[in-house]
Order: sequence, then structure tokens, then C-alpha cells
Amino acid sequence: MSTNAPNAANAEITTDQLLADLKTVMNDAEALLRATSTQTGEKIQEVRARAEESLRAAKARLSSIEDEALRRAREVADATDEYVRENPWQSVGIAAGVGLLVGLLLARR
Repeated sequence: MSTNAPNAANAEITTDQLLADLKTVMNDAEALLRATSTQTGEKIQEVRARAEESLRAAKARLSSIEDEALRRAREVADATDEYVRENPWQSVGIAAGVGLLVGLLLARR
């Protein structure tokens, strides 16, 4: 087992939290833009235009990040599938070992 597994899990949690936070900020920005839609004046219009552009860019970036995450997940799934097809008995042994460990842990409760 890799020693990087905990770091990878922490990075995934951090990335997931960052994406959730970004979605929250985008929702709040949209709400703010809607709430100020009746405000007039050159300065407020300029600020609204910049905020709308930033929001569009953030949505595009978020979409790109989500697409990349899906692509990577598919690659991992494909690699796992290929490994299982090439090494069926090793895969059965690994699954049995994991099942045994989970069973022992659950039996201790």
C-alpha cells in the first residue's frame, strides 16, 4: 500500500471542499447581482459588469475542473477494470483479504 494514500485522501477532501466553497461563492454572487439589479448609476453598473464577468469565468473554470475530475475517474476505473481482467485470481485474493479484514473489524464491535 502506498504511503501517499492519506495525503491523496486529504487532497481529495480539500479539493472537494474547495469546489463546494466555490459553488457557494458563485451562488452568493448571483444572489447579490439579482438583489442589486434595480440599482442605477455608472459605478454600480461597472461593478456589476465586472462581477458578472468574474462569475462567468468561475463557472467555466468549475465546469472544466469537474470535467477533468470525471475524466480522471474514468481512467482509474478503466485501469482497475484492465487489472482485474488481466489478474483475476489476484483480484479475488485481494477482495477476499479486504472482506476478511472488514469482517474482523465489524466482529470486534
